[in-house]
Amino acid sequence: MGLKDNAISYGSALVLSLLLLLLLLLHEAEGCDMFTGRWVKDSSYPLYDPSTCPFIRREFACKRNGRPDLDYPTFRWQPQDCKLARFNGVEFLEKNRGKKIMFVGDSLSLNQWQSLTCMLHSSVPNSPYNQTTQGTISTFTFQEYGVELKLDRNVYLVDIVREKIGRVLKLDSINDGHNWSEMDTLIFNTWHWWSRRGPSQPWDYIQIGTNVTKDMDRVAAFEIALGNWGKWVDTVVDTQKTKVYFQGISPSHYKGALWGEPTAKSCRTDRTTHGDNLPRRIANRSWSFEESTWENIETGDFVRHYNAFIASQRWPPFDLWSRRPNCQ
Repeated sequence: MGLKDNAISYGSALVLSLLLLLLLLLHEAEGCDMFTGRWVKDSSYPLYDPSTCPFIRREFACKRNGRPDLDYPTFRWQPQDCKLARFNGVEFLEKNRGKKIMFVGDSLSLNQWQSLTCMLHSSVPNSPYNQTTQGTISTFTFQEYGVELKLDRNVYLVDIVREKIGRVLKLDSINDGHNWSEMDTLIFNTWHWWSRRGPSQPWDYIQIGTNVTKDMDRVAAFEIALGNWGKWVDTVVDTQKTKVYFQGISPSHYKGALWGEPTAKSCRTDRTTHGDNLPRRIANRSWSFEESTWENIETGDFVRHYNAFIASQRWPPFDLWSRRPNCQ
């Protein structure tokens, strides 16, 4: 399947998955497995109405763009053995007063950064804010609290350098890391660009050390890059100051047998969630590399079971109502 198809299937649950990540940042749920549970309907959700968020991007305003089913935001995640507190935006801002939080990655990070700014704005609608963009980094500041929410669109986490031969993807170079190391919280993701080919592929060559090649096994390249990113975390990030999270790979939903519909080849027309019936883990070669990478990283807090959490939803992809192509 194409990468675009692989990527768009998770759009509908980004706000919901962000809630779990935010609650991880707010509360240390000791002794509780927050990733084993189920989706439950809650009439008090969603936490904000996208149509009232003044700075939401057009492609994320599904209701405004004509999405007919508005049930999906009313589900919340219920862990099996503990209770997650409802997200409190004011508490989040107070706890992170004067701090910098950065998302680094592809459109998964963009979606979650956008959702977080809207969620917090809905909690303090009269609090002044400021938005700036410099290069690849966008910053949203809640001025009253001194909280900076940043996004760095770095889809590979390693460098692409323009050289005489063309654009070179350097699997062992992370020069952009100087933008990340001084943050108080870092949330990373990567994967959905690794299999891109043709005009949408943003590099011409791959380099490892002094070896330059036109192409290679993409999952192997991903493994090397992720391993070098892990080394960067260990050697550069001061984990006494900075919390580090990796969101993992968001699963696709193309095998209907996983949710009791053997003939289904996608979730594009689905309107329900059946998290209780989905497997705890779905096999994926790149995920296995992720797990081996974590074993070699000494520091950091990683959202390692994010994929199982997000696999348990299968609402249709938000790009159906985005009014523009999904540009992972």
